[in-house]
Amino acid sequence: SIKAFFVFSLCKYYIRVTVSFLCPLDFVFIIDSSRSVRPSDYEKVKIFITNILAFLDVGPEATRVGLLQYGSVVQNEFSLNTYSSKADVERAVKAMDHLATGTMTGLAIQYTMETAFTEPEGARPADLHIPRIAMIITDGRPQDTVEEVAAQARQAGIQIFAIGVGRVDMNTLRVIGSEPHSEHVYLVANFSQIETLTSVFQSNLCGGITDLCSVMDHPCDHLCVSTPASYMCRCREGYKLRPDHRTCQSKSMALMDLVFVIDGSKSLGPANFELVKQFVNGIVDSLDVSGTGTHVGLLQYSSKVRTEFILGQYTSGRDINRAVLQMQYMGRGSMTGAALRHMFEYSFSAKEGARPDIPRVSIVFTDGRSQDDVSKWASKAKDAGITIYALGVGKAIEEELREIASEPDDKHLYYAEDFSNMGEITDKLKSRMCKDMCKCENVMLFQRQVNEQLRRLTQNNILYSPVVVYIL
Repeated sequence: SIKAFFVFSLCKYYIRVTVSFLCPLDFVFIIDSSRSVRPSDYEKVKIFITNILAFLDVGPEATRVGLLQYGSVVQNEFSLNTYSSKADVERAVKAMDHLATGTMTGLAIQYTMETAFTEPEGARPADLHIPRIAMIITDGRPQDTVEEVAAQARQAGIQIFAIGVGRVDMNTLRVIGSEPHSEHVYLVANFSQIETLTSVFQSNLCGGITDLCSVMDHPCDHLCVSTPASYMCRCREGYKLRPDHRTCQSKSMALMDLVFVIDGSKSLGPANFELVKQFVNGIVDSLDVSGTGTHVGLLQYSSKVRTEFILGQYTSGRDINRAVLQMQYMGRGSMTGAALRHMFEYSFSAKEGARPDIPRVSIVFTDGRSQDDVSKWASKAKDAGITIYALGVGKAIEEELREIASEPDDKHLYYAEDFSNMGEITDKLKSRMCKDMCKCENVMLFQRQVNEQLRRLTQNNILYSPVVVYIL
């Protein structure tokens, strides 16, 4: 979830245990004040900032806060050494005036690096190792280049969180934000949703914690192990850590041929489509993707069906993650039935990489009513042995989801009212798939082993030997 990622990314990089039990930060907000930001949305950004301040220990020896806003020019509202109390900072934020000009994001990053984080402006000396954090909030495409200057800022030791609102290009946010992007880059559909990000901070963030696991809502599936400056997840005996470094899987790994069927209709919108990409990659990160492990394919559909990649085309989770991020949003109608037909007729064919005797699974995602019938091709797919998990968000129709999903519904159907709850769906689905596929894989593994033994016995003319039968 956004909460877990944001809290742990900050603590992972910035928790320092000092004699005074403080975790001081030099924290600079960089606010897009361009004309595309409506006055009402500008006020929501102010509220977002003040809500974040509520969880920071602001003071000269604790966290110092600076803020600049930008349009066609950069305007420094206050520096890291301007205010020494949280109340003063909050008053200054509420008093800001909207610039309502262009979008020179690169210029703002350059100012942050060259001016905002200098000692004359209140940044503490580098040899004190006080973390330097910049949080950029933007709603539009930059009118200048950002890649080079953002890279320079990160190389200078500035950790950058990039928050995009609305139609911001996700690739631009990734160019700006620090690695890993899953912990530093966020995109929400509108300014009303930006308020949901305030929950990522907890009141005891960086508050003298020596045993993080005991006081934080950590994401570790099995065991959490505290370290002097962070935490790490570990698994119980018989399990191993998945690539997401949080969840565990049995060492007797379940493998499958998995095909995503993703709704790319216009009702999603570009921002939510980026969230769907994150959802897909979250599932992929929990799998053992390899030539001999799990294979993954993906279809996107709107008025037409488009194969983004077929089973076995990629043999690593990283390659699949990259292919998912490069998907282009279709943004037209919603022909879920046609997508199910394509999945059934083509995606699990030998020509497209499906393997014999391997569990076949499809995850179908939709956010609204289909413009065609879904029951016929969903039934054909399920009758052919394909396990289907149906995921619905927003205006998805429960009746359609039930027609799509395998039985029982309570194990194969998931619904969320809005995209902010996608993280909960991801966690539940990963847990259920692990249970279902591990059980299925164990049965199939036993069957393959028996068949192999029978084949060998037959080849060696042993199976029909009376002596052997007598011994058995």
